[in-house]
Amino acid sequence: MADGDRAHVHLMVDGLHCAACVWLIESTLARDPRVVRARVNMTTRRLVVEWQGGPALADEILQPLVRLGFGLAPFDPARLQDAAAAAERRLLQCLAVAGFAAGNVMLISVSVWSGLIGTDAGGGMGVATRDLLHWLSAAIALPAIAYAGRPFYEGAWRALRAGRSSMDVPIAVGVTLAAAASLYETIHSGRHAYFDSAVTLLFFLLVGRYLDHRARGRARSTAEHLLGLRARSVTVIDPSGSVERRTPEQVRPGERVLVAAGERIGVDGRVVLGLSDVDASLVSGESTPAAVRPGSAVFAGTVNLTAPLTLITGASGEGTLLAEIVRLMEVAEQGRARLVALADRVARLYAPVVHLAALATFLGWWLAGGIGWQPAMMHAVAVLIITCPCALGLAVPVVQVIASGRLMRRGVLLKSATALERLTLADTVIFDKTGTLTLGRPALLPGPDHGPADLEAAAGLAAWSRHPLAQALVAALGRPVAAAEGVVEHPGLGLSRAVPGGEWRLGSRRFCGIAESGTAVDPELFLVRPDRAPVRFAFRDTLRADAADTVRRLRAAGLRVLVLSGDRPAAVAQAAGAAGIAEWQGGLDPAAKTAAIARLAAEGRRVLMVGDGLNDAPALAAAFVSMSPATAADISQTAADLVFQGASLGAVADALDAARTAARRVRQNLVLAIAYNLGAVPLAMAGHVTPLVAAIAMSSSSILVIANALRRTGDRAATRPTRSPP
Repeated sequence: MADGDRAHVHLMVDGLHCAACVWLIESTLARDPRVVRARVNMTTRRLVVEWQGGPALADEILQPLVRLGFGLAPFDPARLQDAAAAAERRLLQCLAVAGFAAGNVMLISVSVWSGLIGTDAGGGMGVATRDLLHWLSAAIALPAIAYAGRPFYEGAWRALRAGRSSMDVPIAVGVTLAAAASLYETIHSGRHAYFDSAVTLLFFLLVGRYLDHRARGRARSTAEHLLGLRARSVTVIDPSGSVERRTPEQVRPGERVLVAAGERIGVDGRVVLGLSDVDASLVSGESTPAAVRPGSAVFAGTVNLTAPLTLITGASGEGTLLAEIVRLMEVAEQGRARLVALADRVARLYAPVVHLAALATFLGWWLAGGIGWQPAMMHAVAVLIITCPCALGLAVPVVQVIASGRLMRRGVLLKSATALERLTLADTVIFDKTGTLTLGRPALLPGPDHGPADLEAAAGLAAWSRHPLAQALVAALGRPVAAAEGVVEHPGLGLSRAVPGGEWRLGSRRFCGIAESGTAVDPELFLVRPDRAPVRFAFRDTLRADAADTVRRLRAAGLRVLVLSGDRPAAVAQAAGAAGIAEWQGGLDPAAKTAAIARLAAEGRRVLMVGDGLNDAPALAAAFVSMSPATAADISQTAADLVFQGASLGAVADALDAARTAARRVRQNLVLAIAYNLGAVPLAMAGHVTPLVAAIAMSSSSILVIANALRRTGDRAATRPTRSPP
């Protein structure tokens, strides 16, 4: 796309594996003086490039990325989903091959380990039999390593060709060296062939890569869902009165747009003609449709429900509120990716240190130890095997798997690999109101304003409408209702029925001719009939039964609790007070919620966001960690790190308790893994550990870590207080 003397393009990037890839793409493009802006979102794989000059320069500017081996294609959510699914299938195939090979080679290795290796002593395994088993292991392991290791080999080649390093480089070197040394031993009838270690290491590395890809896939689908809310085309009314269909990006500010009933609005603008109800939950989070009339603001992505509307366009394409929400999501996800980048840096540091230690061992024994290069190589391989980061790599994920299983039995689904770690560090909880603190369903309030006969008369009219308040009236009757005849629905206003002597009306104050009241807090409907006093029906969203108890538990656990909602301030104040929450804000749009979370983060707060609406998706993504009820919109569930089932809000406190227990297990496992390496590596470098003993020690350390993670101390029903609430 072009704008004056500038052009920009949105692309999908194939080949992103780590934060180093993001840095490489952005720094490569930044070296071109014509490039004004180049940003990559690691999670969505979206590249935005803006440059000085016309669109014709696109190929020239992007060619350096192609030479580095990155695939580029126009950004399309459907195509992105297909590419992600294909990449996931490929990883799963590699994982299956590595797992199959590891299992079979391990069985053969058990046979080797059980014999008197390298001798023909009575009752032991002969050299010929041992060599045959080594060759069988090689026949299984080498093709598997060549096939299953492709994701790492390709990443390593791309990094080396660009003159940089990444985690794929030491992985590729380590796996290749272990396999090559084992093959050399097999060819020369040596004792130390450890194909099992090489292929098992590759299997565990692929497990980590696959889980990371799955986690990123969920985050990508968040943006895909949001982008799916865009209208495919809009109806534009030209000055002569004729209409034409255009894409939303082709509509200019000031042009008139016609939106049919049931159609998704494609631009931001103001109503100039028509009365209707609009599902604006994307903006406000309120499930009750909003009545709009001339002068009302409407936004792209919302749905016109009941009658045609004519709009004057205010913004389209990338200038709409929906586009801004997508940008907020991507910015938030980039911030979250810094945690992944930190882990990637640690892993990149760990691997070179291990390989330097192996190299130092080889050179030390070969040059200074007075032994041949083959025994020196075996000492180096022992170092590589014994320092295999399996225990260190299992320290966190095995705890997460066990903790997620226990949370699932409590009705809490864990979606992010780092959710438990981040949940442990949270010190502030923000609740949305509608559908989170409350059940999101309006219920008729009892009161002296209406009796059973009034309710039955109103329900007879309401039966003709799908409006949530009308449906709540019908539900409140508690039995089948006889629908009244001759009812007419007035979009955005209410229902009417002509009767002898006048007219019945059910709807808003304005529609029923009732004076406005500045004290009304709850949503309301009025029933007016000839020669009778008006009847008021008030509704209130039902607070979750354990909301107040959950707030007390969270405060006892040392967390600050707030409410941020897009609903009316009076309704937010009412719900917050009932739940025992003193800090609240109402009337917030998605950007305002995200900004509030950013301010808390600037103060050093780590926010747990709990929300359910479409308008909560950016805030859920921007928060340090997030939860959503299972009744939430698909987008909110996708953006959240955890999803809880049922009507109980206590799942939030239960998840916090499980996270803190898991954190203790992780710390214990890390201590065990590091202690193992500190004790084993010097012994291996000193030549006191054979590759066989190294493999056994490596496996034993992994088993020890798993056993500690499985250890139970009992599931507590409530979080243990750790400090006084702020």
